[in-house]
Amino acid sequence: MIDYQFDVLEKSRRQVLKLTEDLTEEEINQIPKGFNNNIAWNVIHLLVTQQLLCYKLSEKAGYVDQVTIDNYRRGTAPDPARQVSLKEFEKFKEELMLNASRIKADYPEFTKFNSLTTSIGISINSIDDAIAFNNYHEGWHIGYIIALRRAIRAL
Repeated sequence: MIDYQFDVLEKSRRQVLKLTEDLTEEEINQIPKGFNNNIAWNVIHLLVTQQLLCYKLSEKAGYVDQVTIDNYRRGTAPDPARQVSLKEFEKFKEELMLNASRIKADYPEFTKFNSLTTSIGISINSIDDAIAFNNYHEGWHIGYIIALRRAIRAL
């Protein structure tokens, strides 16, 4: 079953790359009316959330620096004074795909796990639960990225 979850993760992240491949710097940073964040924030948030759910709860060192985690974790929003450049955005997208491979390679080393109940009441009690919940979370944000794209391109 875990191989299936890794496949879902890789394919969903490829979808994120496809959805963001032709966007301009202005578009990735734009917050359309009625929204509270932008495409750049959503993509980087996916990277951060996987690190927190899988690595931090397993007490493992992750691959994302603390400043990025602090700026893109749940409860944050884009800083209007700081735009994400296309160069930075491309690096984050590379990390998104690298971390899909890394979690698969690191999986056998996840022996410890600190349980968590999410804000929507789902209990995560193992690394397998964390990976599955992360996939659900990524699907939700892919939908949000699609909505942002439509709002931006419709203007």
